[in-house]
Amino acid sequence: MSTTELFPAARVLGLLDLTSLGEDDTPARIRSLCAAARSAHGLPAAVCIYPEHITTAREALAGTAVKVATVVNFPEGADDPQRIARETRRAIAAGADEIDMVLPWRALQAGDVARARAGVEACRAACGPGIALKLILETGELGKPELIRQACELGLDAGVDFLKTSTGKVSVNATPEAAAVMLDAIAARGGRCGFKAAGGIRTLADARIYLALAQARLGADWIDPARFRIGASALFDALLAELDG
Repeated sequence: MSTTELFPAARVLGLLDLTSLGEDDTPARIRSLCAAARSAHGLPAAVCIYPEHITTAREALAGTAVKVATVVNFPEGADDPQRIARETRRAIAAGADEIDMVLPWRALQAGDVARARAGVEACRAACGPGIALKLILETGELGKPELIRQACELGLDAGVDFLKTSTGKVSVNATPEAAAVMLDAIAARGGRCGFKAAGGIRTLADARIYLALAQARLGADWIDPARFRIGASALFDALLAELDG
């Protein structure tokens, strides 16, 4: 069965983290985003917004099953564990359901694995068992497959809930090549960790590339919102156009 048949637009919509991470985002823009999320065609898995908009998003999504995700250590991927933990605790206190944290990738790149690990473990501890943690590897900056694999192992060892490709704020974001390395690492650990592709995924055809990679390694049944997400904004419009067509 083809990816078109396995992953129609309605199913892909349910895997979407509808994202707005603009520096000029306003409460009005976030309310508009959340209103769009209440699509007649179905709901996305989450909206992903900056921490200052968590309260607005929670109010706008009240009564729905849509999760509120936010970002910490974003986008720079600094290496201060105390700061990471503090940002995480504040986001959760404001009402975040999910945390997307940027790995201290420069520390990893420089060979300071302990420093990178400390940041991830601080965030994992601050999240506790009830908050999903997505670790953003910034694969385009790590570049080398062996570094991406090392970042994956670090996140998997720390017990993150998802490995995520990118912030969307650098020149190279999600790529099929990086996703393949990540999904191989997830599969090698029994598929207990999820995967999120983010950055530059604008069309249904783009989305299906990553869905096909996951399907080949983990099976179509593995792909559900608890284990597979796509972070995007333009993709949402493409999905609605397909569903309206």
